[in-house]
Amino acid sequence: MAAGNLETWLIVGLGNPGREYERTRHNCGFRALDVLADQLGCRIDRAKFQGLYGQCSYQDKKLMLLKPQTYMNLSGRSVVQLSAYFNIPPQRIIVLFDDISLEPGRLRIRGNGSAGGHNGIKSIIQELGSQDFPRVKIGVGAKPNPEFDLADWVLSSFSANEEKALAVSFENAAKSVLSIIDEGVPQAANRFNGSHP
Repeated sequence: MAAGNLETWLIVGLGNPGREYERTRHNCGFRALDVLADQLGCRIDRAKFQGLYGQCSYQDKKLMLLKPQTYMNLSGRSVVQLSAYFNIPPQRIIVLFDDISLEPGRLRIRGNGSAGGHNGIKSIIQELGSQDFPRVKIGVGAKPNPEFDLADWVLSSFSANEEKALAVSFENAAKSVLSIIDEGVPQAANRFNGSHP
């Protein structure tokens, strides 16, 4: 591999495979990754590592863009397979995913931390044996009331107004990934945390 000497980053978008899940709250990671792929001119169309992935270059770095196809609760299996194959440490794995504690349109960037109840992140932490990977949380809004079933909520679709806010947050999420790579997590967090249309 001629590109083996390039610094390699893995960008993971979390979601569930299948047409019925495409527009749900839980699939914001997939959708944000698609926006990043468009910006970089990258196709996410190779099936391997229990996922779909694409490879592209950015500045003098190699980026691997991955959508695990394992369903959310087992996302870490795909992440650990690809990262092990390309020898990518957790600190260069950026994960994009939905967050119900943020309103649609808002982002929160963190350099590490617990799963916070998110099953996809829980699986990645378990498989990598590390919490030290950057993540971009994409707001999808809180449950309408405490009794509302969480699984039903994250598999529900967005209103037209929420979709407008999301379009901006997907663009910002894609930019924030490149900002993390260029400047580091603290600077990216300063620029994008709480960003709102």
